[in-house]
Amino acid sequence: QVQLVESGGGLVQAGGSLRLSCAISGSTLSLNYITERVWYRQAPGKERELVARINRGNGIDYVDSVKGRFTISRDIANKMLYLQMNSVKPEDTAVYYCFVTTTYGRGFWGQGTQVTVSS
Repeated sequence: QVQLVESGGGLVQAGGSLRLSCAISGSTLSLNYITERVWYRQAPGKERELVARINRGNGIDYVDSVKGRFTISRDIANKMLYLQMNSVKPEDTAVYYCFVTTTYGRGFWGQGTQVTVSS
C-alpha cells in the first residue's frame, strides 16, 4: 500500500501564498513503482479537477487556470510532494487532494486539505 497525507491548507487572503504538502509513505517496493504524482481539487458545486502533475521524468502539466501562479514539485528523498500556490484567487477555494499512480496499475488518494481564499 501507499499512504498519502496532505497538510498546509487553511485560510488565506486573495493575492497571498500558501504551500501544500503531501507526505508519501508505504513499503519500499510500492514507493519504487510510483510513476506519477498529482494534485487535484474539488470546489463547492464543481467536479474534481486536475490541478498539476509531475511524472518520473520530471515532466509537469498544469490546468490553464493556475499556470504562472502554482508550482508543483517533488522531494523523492524525503518522500514529499508540494504545491506552491501564489497570487491565490477566491476561485482557488477547494479541497485539495494528492494522488499517485504506480507501474502496477493502482492509484492512491490522500484525504484532502481545505484551502479557503478570502477576498
